[in-house]
Amino acid sequence: MAVMKVLISDKIEEVCPRRLREFPGLEVIEKGGLKPGELLAEVKGCTGLIVRSASKVTREVIEAGATLKVIGRAGAGVDNIDVKAATSKGIVVMNTPGGNSNAVAELTIGLLIALAREIPRGDATMKAGKWEKKSFLGVELAGKTLGLIGIGFVGSKVALKARGLDMKVLVHDPFVSQDESRRLGVDIVDLDALLKASDYISLHLPRTPETTGLINAAALAKMKRGVFLVNCARGGIIAEGDLVAALDSGQVAGAAVDVYEPEPPTDWSLARHPKVVAVPHVGASTLEAQNVVAQMIAEQVGAYLTTGKVKFAVNA
Repeated sequence: MAVMKVLISDKIEEVCPRRLREFPGLEVIEKGGLKPGELLAEVKGCTGLIVRSASKVTREVIEAGATLKVIGRAGAGVDNIDVKAATSKGIVVMNTPGGNSNAVAELTIGLLIALAREIPRGDATMKAGKWEKKSFLGVELAGKTLGLIGIGFVGSKVALKARGLDMKVLVHDPFVSQDESRRLGVDIVDLDALLKASDYISLHLPRTPETTGLINAAALAKMKRGVFLVNCARGGIIAEGDLVAALDSGQVAGAAVDVYEPEPPTDWSLARHPKVVAVPHVGASTLEAQNVVAQMIAEQVGAYLTTGKVKFAVNA
């Protein structure tokens, strides 16, 4: 049996290389933290490539990897992979949808609570040695309406957790069935109805040409005045300049953001806004989630190279 080389070009949990080595005929090469030029050199002669978000798998990388059969992303987003170029070369691109969904859902709920009770500002005043109790008057989540735009792996978990907080949940997602909505205890509505009725809105949809800029000035104007907005999905779905303007005017009372366009931001006006809770794309950054996606992608890549089984291919 010819040996097939699998390159891991980003730092990843040990379960990934360990599981890969259990498949017959695979040689695992761990080279986390490769620079672009180094990746071009290392990918030559490899049959498989596993990345997280740091490695940029460009057309040049794909052309250099003339023997590649599969590219695995330990995570859901494949923004850092030129999927079109890979497809043109007959390379399967796999991701691990759902592997980090609970981590992102928990962060979403945490950000909702942080916005409602101004937790970051309260912490900052205490660290500054100030007792400003009278300046903090928050709001409660119970009894409020949460609008979820998208209800896939993450959104469905957010819905269940929000219902546990006694929130009413509205959903806009053209792909969700009535049976699924009944299981989750949510109401399916069109986008305009969701924007108009929600006290809180959270995004859980992929970035595509259709969803880029979905939340723009026009959409923000349809929302309740004083709405709270959370984005743990993808940068670019919200027009950041329009959101800053809505925050300045009071149309949006507060926003919590984990994702940006680009990353890291070149314009920091949204992240630095006093009404914004900003974190640096940490939705999937839990010990549990990283172990899950590392094992998932090892299983998927190993199975494909040794048996031909395809799972979670984004270009199948």
